[in-house]
Amino acid sequence: MQVTAKDLLDAGVHFGHQTKRWNPRSKPYVFDHRQGITIIDLGKTHELLQKAYSFIEDKVASGGNVLFVGTKEQAREIVREAANSTGMPYCVDRWLGGTLTNFATVKKSIAKFKKYQQQEQNGELAKLSSKEESAIKREMVRMTKNFAGILEMPELPSVLFVVDANHEKIAVAEAKRCGIPCVGLVDTNSDPTQLSHPIPGNDDAVKSIRIIVETIVAAVQSGLAQRDSRRANRGAADLKAASAAVAAAAGIDTAAPAPAVEGEAPAESEAPAAKKPASRKKIAAPKD
Repeated sequence: MQVTAKDLLDAGVHFGHQTKRWNPRSKPYVFDHRQGITIIDLGKTHELLQKAYSFIEDKVASGGNVLFVGTKEQAREIVREAANSTGMPYCVDRWLGGTLTNFATVKKSIAKFKKYQQQEQNGELAKLSSKEESAIKREMVRMTKNFAGILEMPELPSVLFVVDANHEKIAVAEAKRCGIPCVGLVDTNSDPTQLSHPIPGNDDAVKSIRIIVETIVAAVQSGLAQRDSRRANRGAADLKAASAAVAAAAGIDTAAPAPAVEGEAPAESEAPAAKKPASRKKIAAPKD
């Protein structure tokens, strides 16, 4: 993670809500109260952001996915861009109740929506009566708003990331009920104990939201890179094992020494033994 506490300070992450609106459970992350504003301890924010970064990186590297949720106006475009850049599911318009706890029904609705889309592309909707066609198109508009970001989410997410845990309390509650770990930006008016990995910080300023979301995006991208590297290594190992199995079935000794290349000197063990010089016999001189 390349973000420092100085970067968080420049982005205004340390500004909390008014003291009359603060949640007492956020006290461990509060540095001070000044002029009626709660100041967040950026040292703890940076530490928890680092933990959330490592957690998401490991989850994604292991094959998991992250569901980005940010339905408040300041976070919509930031969250949508972040999810699209990483290929992860997202929800930015409206959290549909039961998206996690009633996922089986949601999957059926998504399948129905995809069926309508296919019929529209094939021209089958145009063959229906105008009344039926208009009714289906109205339903497609509603489905687009609800399911646009989760069309390619075949199963429950491994991690839920939210911007403003108080605003997304229904999503946080559903994730907790389903046993899904939740990472989120938590301001001083929220309850950080509802999240498994809270990140205390300003959840209203665009700059603050952007720096936190970009850090999470960097964690996801790092996890995806590790996942691809593991797959490549696993594929190479499988190919090597398969080659060895084929060679063994064919009776080929894979440990046999390779033939010598022309021009190379022969190994010492293969060098011919030197011949001993033949001994000459002495001939006796003739007698007189």
